[in-house]
Amino acid sequence: MKLKFSKMHGLGNDFVVLDGVRQSVALSPKQLRFLADRHFGVGCDQILLVEPAQQPGVDFRYRIFNADGGEVEQCGNGARCFVRFVHEQGLTDKTEIRVETMSGVIAPKLEANGLVTVDMGVPVFEPERIPFVSPVADVVQPLQVGDREVMITAVSMGNPHAVQVVADVDRAPVATEGPQIESHPRFPQRVNAGFMQVVDRHAIRLRVFERGAGETLACGTGACAAVVAGIARGLLDSPVRVDTRGGELDIAWNGPGTPVRMTGPAVTVFASEIEIE
Repeated sequence: MKLKFSKMHGLGNDFVVLDGVRQSVALSPKQLRFLADRHFGVGCDQILLVEPAQQPGVDFRYRIFNADGGEVEQCGNGARCFVRFVHEQGLTDKTEIRVETMSGVIAPKLEANGLVTVDMGVPVFEPERIPFVSPVADVVQPLQVGDREVMITAVSMGNPHAVQVVADVDRAPVATEGPQIESHPRFPQRVNAGFMQVVDRHAIRLRVFERGAGETLACGTGACAAVVAGIARGLLDSPVRVDTRGGELDIAWNGPGTPVRMTGPAVTVFASEIEIE
C-alpha cells in the first residue's frame, strides 16, 4: 500500500499527516509505529489523520496517533499543523474551521500573519473526568513519585496532564520522573507530565514528557495545561508566553468555565509517498 503524506512540525513537535479524505487510510498499530520510526520509517512524534466529518456542523474529523501506535484524544501542536495541511492540500478555503476530535469539537483559525490560533476548549479539573484518582478536586495535590512527593495540578485539555512547578526547567528530572508520572497508577489512562518554571506573571519555561511519545520539543496541550495550572495557582496572569525547547507559544485563558486559546506556528517540511506493508 502506497500512502501520500506530509511531514510537518509545530515548534519541533513533528508529525506525519495523512489525507484520509482523498485516499483510504486504515493503519494497524504496527504500521503506525513503522511510520513514526525515525530509523526505518518517516519519523515523528505523532501521526495525524484527516478524515471527512462524521457529524453535522463540523468540517473534518481529526485523529491523533502517538508514536507507540495508540490513538489519543488531543494534540495542540498537531491541531495547528492540521489547519495548515487542509489549506495547502486544497481541502478547504475557510480560515476558521470546526474539527471533531476524540475529545470534542475544536475551532482552529489561520491568522493573516500565518500563525494559527486554536480554541482548545474549557479545561477540566474534576478528577473523575481527567481521569485522576483523588477524593478531592484541589488545584494542588501531592503525588508520590518513587521516594519523592511532588505537588501537581491535574488538568485535562482533552487529554490528561500533571503539571508541577520547578525552580530550573533545564535541571528538572524530566527523563527520570517523566516516565514514572506518565504511568502512575493514579492516572488510569496515563498522563502527560509537565515541568514548569515561572519566569514572571506572563512568561514560563516548559518541558513535557508526553504520554506514548516521551519528551518532545514542544507540547501544545501541555503549554495550555501549564498556563491554566499556573493561573489557577495564582502564579500567572493571562496572556502567557510559553518558552519550550522548540520555540514559543502564546496562551490566553480568562478563568474557570472559559476556553483556552493557543497561538503559534505550523510548518510543512516536505511531502512525499511511502510504501507500507
